Amino acid sequence: MRPEAGQPAPAIELPDGDGRVHRLADYRGSWVLVYFYPKDNTSGCTKEACAIRDVYPRFGKLDAVVLGVSVDPVKSHRSFADRHELPFTLLSDEKKEVVKRWGAWGKKKFMGREYIGTSRISFLVDPAGTIAKIYEKVKPASHAEEVLADLEALRE
Repeated sequence: MRPEAGQPAPAIELPDGDGRVHRLADYRGSWVLVYFYPKDNTSGCTKEACAIRDVYPRFGKLDAVVLGVSVDPVKSHRSFADRHELPFTLLSDEKKEVVKRWGAWGKKKFMGREYIGTSRISFLVDPAGTIAKIYEKVKPASHAEEVLADLEALRE
């Protein structure tokens, strides 16, 4: 079941591309964009990651952290981040615990075929650890700008 805006964000404790464990609680006091994506090095996921990369300094100016989460292994994340010079953290959820807890794992449809996988969904978590906004219809190329606009409005 997917958490809702206004609820406390579910816990995250996952390794990054270097195997270092990150906890959502470690970022308390900052805004956090938790974005779930299907797979490293695929066209839509690369487009989304690179769009975030290109405006990443603006996230920092708004005291916001970006955490990308997929079920790809740590080694895949390291390669993906290096290849595209991603300045933010990618977390590996190979056991699929976090994607399920956040409601990002489930039935999907692609080219008429149904399968189970990670949905492209994002959550903006406020400095107190509460979900401020949920993005269910993520457009990879424009998602970063949409989140930045919301961050600016929510911080006022």
